[in-house]
Amino acid sequence: MRTELVTTLKRQATELLSDLERSKQPILITQHGLPSAYLVDVETYELMQQRMSVLEGIARGEQAVAEGRVITHDQAKTRLARWLK
Repeated sequence: MRTELVTTLKRQATELLSDLERSKQPILITQHGLPSAYLVDVETYELMQQRMSVLEGIARGEQAVAEGRVITHDQAKTRLARWLK
């Protein structure tokens, strides 16, 4: 992963965006020597959002199981049958 100063981003934004689009590699932006932000292309960002959504759904399911909020297969079939009429 590439690291750039925030001043480089200010001065060479168009070039950095072109490099980002071509390489698809995130760029870490630093300010005063500390990490400040990541610059990622749109496709990568959208894929990360989709993956995060799936992971959040899995986490909600695991929490429901841990709390005992589960039903049997037959109960699920009965509930779904009402929706599928």
